[in-house]
Amino acid sequence: MLARTAAALRAGEEDDPALEDVPATPAASLDFDSEVAEFQELARSAGARIMETMIQRRSRPDPATFIGMGKIEEIKAAIVAHNAWIVIFDHDLSPSQLRLLDDHLDARVIDRTQLILDIFAAHARTREGQLQVELAQLDYQLPRLTRRGKSMSQLGGGIGTRGPGETKLETDKRRINQRIDHLNAQIDKVKLIRRQQRQRRESAPVATVALVGYTNAGKSTLFNALTKAGVLESSRMFATLDPKLHQLRLPSRRKILLSDTVGFIRNLPHTLVTSFRATLEEVERAELLLHVRDASSPMVDAQKTEVEKVLAELDVSKTPTIEVFNKIDLLDEDGRATLSNSAGNAALVSGLTSENVKDLLLRIDAALVNDPIQEATLRIPQSEGAVLAAIEAGAVVEKSRFVGNLTHLTVRAPASLLGRYRRFLSK
Repeated sequence: MLARTAAALRAGEEDDPALEDVPATPAASLDFDSEVAEFQELARSAGARIMETMIQRRSRPDPATFIGMGKIEEIKAAIVAHNAWIVIFDHDLSPSQLRLLDDHLDARVIDRTQLILDIFAAHARTREGQLQVELAQLDYQLPRLTRRGKSMSQLGGGIGTRGPGETKLETDKRRINQRIDHLNAQIDKVKLIRRQQRQRRESAPVATVALVGYTNAGKSTLFNALTKAGVLESSRMFATLDPKLHQLRLPSRRKILLSDTVGFIRNLPHTLVTSFRATLEEVERAELLLHVRDASSPMVDAQKTEVEKVLAELDVSKTPTIEVFNKIDLLDEDGRATLSNSAGNAALVSGLTSENVKDLLLRIDAALVNDPIQEATLRIPQSEGAVLAAIEAGAVVEKSRFVGNLTHLTVRAPASLLGRYRRFLSK
């Protein structure tokens, strides 16, 4: 393993490329460089300004400090040189490693999970999202409550080892556990409300199709291109945190619910997957998944692997899925040709320009197996205006003719719609 990246940061200023030092080595791979770039974008998404990026390669992490004393001295010098006050590690650190690094460095130390949790906290807008972020933060913090110094050690004895120190620690733990129980109860209420809403939706056969994918793959832009919903679009990571549901009418005239979900990322903290189960229920219940991939990313295959890991954790690996290569507007002709040859049966679209979006809608229509589209002929009295209006709104009318007071229609319509008006079907 590598202590992949540690960055000294100062917040509240514009980026200055002259101050950003990313040591390059001949052995650095494209994937490694992309991981460093992704980590830097995570930091910027949290509002930080990168002053210096330091990379360490070693056979195994130092068990005490993760990076060793030599690298600690380098970071201390960088902190002084740049007047930095935060050091971020692109790796999860154990409670003891965090404590020792805090002791050695004159700056706040946070790890990858803390950084992602901070971004989630900044982007949570709904009460539900805020509950889930706070739960994940508390789950992360609980094992990291530490006694500061030997004077608070439970094994200590003698004068000065008793008093409020241990009491304060245990009080903090109890309060956090009480808050976690309260948040879980609130989230259970959210789940109940969602279940009731879903039961009402399921009383009418409206399929749910969920967009999933790596963060910043362009899911929200594609969601807007499909639904005209006007949800927030941003190049920042995790810009979409709270789930969005919007009704969409397919070319067959049947309606579906399209769900936009939070993006995934490599090494997504398990606490987030667990805390966001209520949000991700739309993914678990979806009849069809659209796996949106950034066609312009040099790590497109690695990102696919990370998304599939989370889908496996959600137990939806067997859900029918359409792969959607997004952002083809960013590819030149050679890039498009290469993608077309390698993409197999995937859809190639641009959410930004709406290129090939109509073709994607046809693919969604064909992939939905519940409530299938059927062809039928109906004979409807012209006096049944409401029935005629419902058929014309929910079906594709292939032919129509009038015989006496009857309207003869040849239609392609969902089985559920035809079932409601089976008395008008031609024998």
